[in-house]
Formats: sequence, C-alpha cells, structure tokens
Amino acid sequence: MDIQRFGIILNVENFNDCVEFYKNVFNLKLLFSEEDGDFKLTCLEFGDGYLMIETDGFASLEGKSIEICPSKLRFNVSDIESIVGNLKKYGIESNLLINPWGKTVNFFDPDGNRVGVRDEEGFLKQIQG
Repeated sequence: MDIQRFGIILNVENFNDCVEFYKNVFNLKLLFSEEDGDFKLTCLEFGDGYLMIETDGFASLEGKSIEICPSKLRFNVSDIESIVGNLKKYGIESNLLINPWGKTVNFFDPDGNRVGVRDEEGFLKQIQG
C-alpha cells in the first residue's frame, strides 16, 4: 500500500474554541476550512499529516476518561518546556513529568479530549534502543 498522507479526524462540540486551541497552542498551520449548514470542518497541518477538526462531537468539562476517549493526540516536540509555558498563557494547567525514557505533559483540549506532548529527543532514544 502506498500511503500518500495520514490524518486524524477529531469531532468536537466546541468547534471554534478547539480550532483556536490547536492553531494557537501548537502553532498548527491552517490548510483549509469548509462549512455546509451546521457542519463545519477545519484542516490543520499536523507534522507530515493533518488534523481535521469537525463538528458533531461532544464536550466534557472535567475532561474525558480513557473509557470515554481511549485515544490521545500526541505531539512530539523539540522544546517541551516552551509548550508548558505556552499552555500557561492559555490558562491550561499541566505538569511536566520527567521519566527515564523522556519528558511528557498531559492535559485536555477545550472539549475535554486527551492531549499529550512528549520530547522528541527521548522518543528517538527509545527508537534507537
């Protein structure tokens, strides 16, 4: 199979808040947006793939549990400390966890979807064994 591109579709309730969150917190570039009646979608560049944010999801103010939301969006970055600082600017509580295999921070987007950030350096060390 010759996969040309990969993408993740994230259905949300708080569409505008989620689009702004991913654009601003992660500086994701807008590829395109469309509207058709009540349905909206925005497609953002996500590394070598795309993150397509669509309506028709549901929000959870306290954050979605693994049972409700078994998937987590993971962003590997070169400077995880700058992301933690950026999260603070947007009023998002997070704790930087330092493990033998790398650094991570976990939090929720405006709809309560699980989001994680990891240091790319630690990930590369795991790959190399």
